[in-house]
Amino acid sequence: MSDDEYGAGVGDNFDYDGGGFGDDAYDENYDLLGQEGQEGAAEGATEDVQMNGIEPAHADGDPDMTNGDARPSAGGGMAVGDTHGERLPNKERITTPYLTKYERARILGTRALQISMNAPILVPLDGETDALQIAIKELSQRKIPLIIRRYLPDGSFEDWSVSELISD
Repeated sequence: MSDDEYGAGVGDNFDYDGGGFGDDAYDENYDLLGQEGQEGAAEGATEDVQMNGIEPAHADGDPDMTNGDARPSAGGGMAVGDTHGERLPNKERITTPYLTKYERARILGTRALQISMNAPILVPLDGETDALQIAIKELSQRKIPLIIRRYLPDGSFEDWSVSELISD
């Protein structure tokens, strides 16, 4: 009986003499990027093309930044109510000032990992050696130097310092 118990010759179809790694595995004359702009380059066109969300510089020398799905308004810039991806000022916060249990867990885990990797400890120690216990002590004294970014449904976000949030 053969080694491949599923029938004779099943494993014998491999092409041992076929092309290897160095044998014309790709076409050296094919230029993927060169084919995109051949029409404009051949005609010598100098029209402005938007690339990577950045429009070309205008007469004043400053490029307009867009995020890809920006809707033009009458003023030519971003719409007034369009806050997609923008940071809300601290005065206009709409989320709760309380630290949620999920944020607390992530903050303590992140800070404990930092402490275990020899980050400076920001509170005086009273014999604690466990990184998580030190992180809990830092949180209770509001000394953790991290910022929580809360995303809102419209795509904007709010940044809260851990020292600003109310934790139990």
